Amino acid sequence: MKQLIVGLGEILWDVFPDGPRFGGAPANAACSTAELAGDAARVAMVSGVGEDPLGSEALTALQSHGVDVRAVQRNRWSTGRVDVEVDAAGLASYRFAEDSAWDHLTWNDELAELAAQASAVCFGTLGQRRPESRAVLRQFVASVSPSALRVLDVNLRPPYDDDRVILESLELCNVLKLNDDELPRVARLCGCQGDAAEVVGKLADRFQLKAVALTRSSQGAMLLVDGQLSDREGQAVAVADTVGAGDAYTAAMMLGLLAGHDVDGINAWAIQVASHACSVAGGTMQFPASLHFRP
Repeated sequence: MKQLIVGLGEILWDVFPDGPRFGGAPANAACSTAELAGDAARVAMVSGVGEDPLGSEALTALQSHGVDVRAVQRNRWSTGRVDVEVDAAGLASYRFAEDSAWDHLTWNDELAELAAQASAVCFGTLGQRRPESRAVLRQFVASVSPSALRVLDVNLRPPYDDDRVILESLELCNVLKLNDDELPRVARLCGCQGDAAEVVGKLADRFQLKAVALTRSSQGAMLLVDGQLSDREGQAVAVADTVGAGDAYTAAMMLGLLAGHDVDGINAWAIQVASHACSVAGGTMQFPASLHFRP
């Protein structure tokens, strides 16, 4: 049976100056995972969209990348959106719409069955901004097999960057992904001091994590797996924007960890995947065959 990887959290539309593009960190990660894995894994999304045109377009976008949308709930709230501004360096800033469809998930038997089958689940902190979806997200994560990867993408988005949610989410995960802007915040919350490698190691020890990934934009990434550290430089690339690059790294990391690949190989491949994502506008994309997952 194929391994099942689940994206859990927000679905939204990134509204750029030149128009809307499909997005949301766990949705981006799900799309990139499905694109990279091809027939090697099944990828599903758990979220909510509205009964509106953007909701229908979101489902179509997910399916176009090979993501199973049967667990995406439709409800009376509007499909999520975020206004995005991109600076001259391609770095994005975000302003989120309030009270969106993905804020109102409900637990059901279908989610319980999906959680029981999952080999990996990727969730974040933004998807927990309201108590309704926070409860469903945490019940899903708690319901997966003890051997499954529970991947937390910290993904801080003010004003939805609650310290308590961050700390409680760290207790739920066994794999942590964060970037160099988020590391100081998490280190402060956890009382961890030292350089980046030391903090990554201390976080792994404190929360008994299988893996910790630190992405550093053009400077590459650091990946710690079962005590083994890979620290690699980035790749030069013409940047269209950075939206979805971290999510693409997460996708490759999850596939590599599930396959039992060596830490340096996972990190090298994930950096290549993220670099390609930077060269393409928007949070979801296709990947050249040379970057596809190899079991």
